[in-house]
Amino acid sequence: MVFLDFEKPLETLYEQLEKLREVGEEGELDVTEQIKELENRIRQKRKEIYANLNGWQKVQLSRHPERPYTLFYINQMCKKFVEMHGDRCVKDDKAIVGGLASLDGQTVVILGHQKGVNTKMRQYRNFGMANPEGYRKALRLMKMAERFNFPVITLIDTPGAYPGIEAEERGQAEAIARNMFEMAQLRVPIISIIIGEGASGGAIGIGLGDRVFMLEYTWYSVISPESCSSILWHSWDFKEQAAEALKLTSDHMLDFGLIDGVIKEPVGGAHTAPEEMAKLLKRQIKKALVELSDMTPEARIEARINKFDQMGVYDVAAPEEPKRKKR
Repeated sequence: MVFLDFEKPLETLYEQLEKLREVGEEGELDVTEQIKELENRIRQKRKEIYANLNGWQKVQLSRHPERPYTLFYINQMCKKFVEMHGDRCVKDDKAIVGGLASLDGQTVVILGHQKGVNTKMRQYRNFGMANPEGYRKALRLMKMAERFNFPVITLIDTPGAYPGIEAEERGQAEAIARNMFEMAQLRVPIISIIIGEGASGGAIGIGLGDRVFMLEYTWYSVISPESCSSILWHSWDFKEQAAEALKLTSDHMLDFGLIDGVIKEPVGGAHTAPEEMAKLLKRQIKKALVELSDMTPEARIEARINKFDQMGVYDVAAPEEPKRKKR
């Protein structure tokens, strides 16, 4: 198991549990009661820790190396999945995966960012940072879904769109903007879920949905805490303060009206019980699909546009009285 810095008390208890089991096996002793007691202490300590997480700690959880990614959820939720490749223009971007899937007998188009489960695969997937061809592949799949009247499900988990020169040369900004323009008018239901990191245009490029949900320990913002810290303080040392100031966690996003709901994670995060998390995610998706299927395409599009149009808060300042010049 991988423990984050704020989980050190749990690491100590797990080490004690492992040693107790070894003693029981080597000495052929019955340590069942001691193990139960220690497991209860672990559960209690985990509840205490996770009841008081700050913004930076939730950001850390969203990046946990054992956290489930898009392909895990697809394989857990769907009986059949046929992956589709390429944008029919440049190449196949491995940072975004997608295709046709069967969700309890209902055909859907499901796509999302894929980070990779180890160092080699993370490099292969470009750490979930998509190039323009990734967003164009996503749009190709969404337009196919519209053609055959299949709902679209997008799973978001990216530190941002790839910022390299070659990505800009191939039209990164245009690809993301085009996706937003087309998704706003797509005639089929769109459900978007942030399952990890939801950073900047990299997230919104596949995130303009009728229903937008966040897993409990995820974040959604125009900029990461580290980048915000480097801009404001010229150092990453203030990333924790930046995380608090940005108010980027799921509870804040719900309060601001930027998302439609928060999907609770198992105590300790999605990585502690990934199969259970997949069931909770699937339940929310199916519920949202039922709600959206009762609406006409025209009503969905109008509601979708109005939803994003009304986001944000502003105030109009009264003009100051002009000052009279003294002679």
